[in-house]
Amino acid sequence: MNTPPLRLVICGTDTDVGKTIVSALFVQGLEAVYWKPIQSGTEGGGDRQRVIDLLELPKERWQPEAYAFQAPVSPHWAAEREGRCIDPEQLQLPAVDGPLVVETAGGLMVPLTRHWLQIQQLERWQLPVVLVARSELGTLNHTLLSLEALRSRNIAILGLVMNGPSHADNPRTLNELGDVPLLCELPPLEQLNAAALAKQWHVQNVKAKVETEINRL
Repeated sequence: MNTPPLRLVICGTDTDVGKTIVSALFVQGLEAVYWKPIQSGTEGGGDRQRVIDLLELPKERWQPEAYAFQAPVSPHWAAEREGRCIDPEQLQLPAVDGPLVVETAGGLMVPLTRHWLQIQQLERWQLPVVLVARSELGTLNHTLLSLEALRSRNIAILGLVMNGPSHADNPRTLNELGDVPLLCELPPLEQLNAAALAKQWHVQNVKAKVETEINRL
């Protein structure tokens, strides 16, 4: 029996924790299609364009946003400022050939409308989540709360990626108290490019860890 292509969601414990870079890491490593359904803040082309430029993705390796808003604010407010409203029915997962990496906007509890949270959309998608967290001070509380929120809604957690300078204790503490596998510790990169991401993917054996956790779910 053929195994269906992997589809997963990259979520963050907060805004600006590195979801886009981690998304690029997984898109490249899994040879996946990239999709960010909601983009708030379109200056410079937004996160989709950053991933395209970073990995030199051809058109068949990315999907356009369902919604893109100019202001870099919470999606529900960004939509309201433009006289629009996000319709969750328009956030259906795209049909693609091969693996799919979905990047969310902001943290788990970010409102997409006045009545619909991002975590509710995750419930609807029913895809495993890769949670991106900062490596430094403050990450324990944010990350443990995020893990608890996902589990309270029975959303599968594929694993954790810690982004930032290496920390002597936080990865161990989150692994033990959060009962979550650590897929990768992504350090600051002197040069942020496809080659540097590929090196981290292979050195940290991320693909094997992902496959192990997929079999566990």
